Amino acid sequence: MAGICVLLFTSAAFGAEKQIKKSDLPPAVQKTADEQSAGATVRGYAKDKENGKIEYEVQLILDGHSKDVTIDPSGKLLEVEEEVALDALPANVREGLEKKAGKGKLGKVESITKQGILVAYEGHVVMSGKKSEVQVGPTGQTLDHEE
Repeated sequence: MAGICVLLFTSAAFGAEKQIKKSDLPPAVQKTADEQSAGATVRGYAKDKENGKIEYEVQLILDGHSKDVTIDPSGKLLEVEEEVALDALPANVREGLEKKAGKGKLGKVESITKQGILVAYEGHVVMSGKKSEVQVGPTGQTLDHEE
């Protein structure tokens, strides 16, 4: 029973992303989504609730890599997560991610930009069949909180 409570709490705390159609986006969100998706292929749209607030996500493929943009209901761009090739990362960022990954295999890496400012890099890690994520700051430093 405790496991169920934890699962429900986790779901409520982190939201439950729901796939939607472009026509379901508010007009201001559609406008920002169109601006952000120029030159990209749209993979999908989602509606999510983060910390009690509604957010919309546009999932894109741009120049062969993933790019996800998060937009608030008023059309304000909140966050951009964009895939970065491991060999294109600055050495200190790559080293910081590899150190945090430990013995795990570092896979896809994304830059995280909030309000136009690069705030972190996030690496997807697989170890013993389990998936997790690690983050470092823009210069490879340890973060005091997760972005």
